[in-house]
Amino acid sequence: MLEIDLALTRGDFALEAHLSAPTPGVTALFGRSGCGKSTLVNVIAGLLPGARGRIALDGEPWLDSERGIAVPAERRRVGYVFQDARLFPHYTVRGNLLYGAPGTPRAFDDVVALLGLAALLGRRPRALSGGERQRVALGRALLAGPRLLLLDEPLASLDISRRSEVLPYLEKLRDAFAIPMVFVSHQFDEVLRLGTHLAVMDGGRVVAQGDLASVSLAPALRSIVGHESVGAVVEGVVSGVDANALATVAIGAGSRLRINAPGLVPGQRLRLQLLARDLILATEEPRGISVRNHLQGTVRTITHDAGAELVEVDIGGASLLARVTTEAARELGLTAGQPVWVLVKAVSAGASLPA
Repeated sequence: MLEIDLALTRGDFALEAHLSAPTPGVTALFGRSGCGKSTLVNVIAGLLPGARGRIALDGEPWLDSERGIAVPAERRRVGYVFQDARLFPHYTVRGNLLYGAPGTPRAFDDVVALLGLAALLGRRPRALSGGERQRVALGRALLAGPRLLLLDEPLASLDISRRSEVLPYLEKLRDAFAIPMVFVSHQFDEVLRLGTHLAVMDGGRVVAQGDLASVSLAPALRSIVGHESVGAVVEGVVSGVDANALATVAIGAGSRLRINAPGLVPGQRLRLQLLARDLILATEEPRGISVRNHLQGTVRTITHDAGAELVEVDIGGASLLARVTTEAARELGLTAGQPVWVLVKAVSAGASLPA
């Protein structure tokens, strides 16, 4: 467990963070630029003095101001990957990887294989792409033998194609190593793919936290992502794939979604995002329409949001959000407890989850 209960004042900015996240796993810190994500990560690493409160990893305190405990940064065994790779330009990739690494040759070979670095070992950083440099930075952090890995927006300096190159390696890292990670981002698609626990930050505070499915429903998250990006996150299992690569995913208690996502295989666990703007509600079972996904559920709540109504629907253990106009909600007579059908126009397959 990563436990954080601390306060820090720097100039006009005040950080008051209360966070409890399971380990191992990826704790994603999400929020607008300037909300305190990087400041919190630097306090965890021991790089910012003056914090008051408590930080503990798996019961071991790194900071406990009441007991006079403040473990210095070099004794916390933290691996840190920044926005820019910060590689040593006069070292080869091999030299950068081995810098400060107490690991065995086998550990070196494992990390090189995991991150696809074998062909790069003799190169210097100036001969690498941005994505390759970040993979080397990840490898260097891993080979230092960290107890906790901090990733402070490691994809922020990359263009879309390079981000797509690095993201699969971060997923491999998450699934192959039992190292707790804190991943900072202001891109929710990155959080959707990598996070196992989500903490939303705003104004120096953690305003919502928990698993992605529950936090995706939180008003605090909606206020940050904007009404066009509001949606529910659900997890499911691929139950079948047809000849046209159309996969059937089981979610909730008996609900099925058909999605077009090449490369899926039966038994694979997925995390999906269904945007509220892509869902349609019906009070009668739909017939004679082209939308293939019809999910039966029950209205849980109706909230006025951004000039419309945000309707939460329980589909049997999982919740979805649908945005409808106030006029449509009135004409349909939507109320809590009412049975409805949810028509799903589009699904974003966000992540493959570890078994």
